[in-house]
Amino acid sequence: MSLIELRDIKKIYKVGDIELAALNGVNLNIEKGEYVALMGPSGSGKSTLMNILGCLDTPSSGSYKLNEQYVSDLSEKELANIRNKEIGFVFQSFNLLPRQTALENVQLPLVYAGIKKEERMHRGEEVLAQVGLSDRQTHKPNELSGGQRQRVAVARALVNNPSIILADEPTGNLDTKTSLEIMELFEAIHQAGNTIILVTHEEEIARRARRIVRLRDGLIESDE
Repeated sequence: MSLIELRDIKKIYKVGDIELAALNGVNLNIEKGEYVALMGPSGSGKSTLMNILGCLDTPSSGSYKLNEQYVSDLSEKELANIRNKEIGFVFQSFNLLPRQTALENVQLPLVYAGIKKEERMHRGEEVLAQVGLSDRQTHKPNELSGGQRQRVAVARALVNNPSIILADEPTGNLDTKTSLEIMELFEAIHQAGNTIILVTHEEEIARRARRIVRLRDGLIESDE
């Protein structure tokens, strides 16, 4: 049983009278516990595919099955619920709330999920320890280094025990040394049994995954 099943996924954007195909019929299966890198040049469709996988966008045609559930059948509310519970997002720009502490940022998905305060505190502290930031719980983003901010973002992605971690260029704003530290963290998360899908344009980063799916012109060019 695949965690993710994409069948003939197409995404057409209309700009005036012109139709632009971002995805041209993508078929992809991802099993639970896999570590997959999506690669491709600018305009290849990898960001569109990432948005569809993360239920941030819907395909123009084709089917997407996540955890045995057809995503196209879901209402906006159900999609928001899936985004919060099933998918942990890690972005290049960290997307942390500047006035909130590391611990408060990490707890946000649990607030949306209606989890009680005591449980939120416990789980937030647990995942911050997992990413090596127990001593930074009360720090705000501007008091943290780029690498620490990305660790907070990773902890936030983990806090709901999601089915998938989706990471979009997670090392894009980091120096080489910090990038390697973050990739080692992803390795540990994968070893713990999490499914990771990583979008990157860097070969060195992609090679850390167990499988590389390359896109070109809205199609899968290779899958190895």
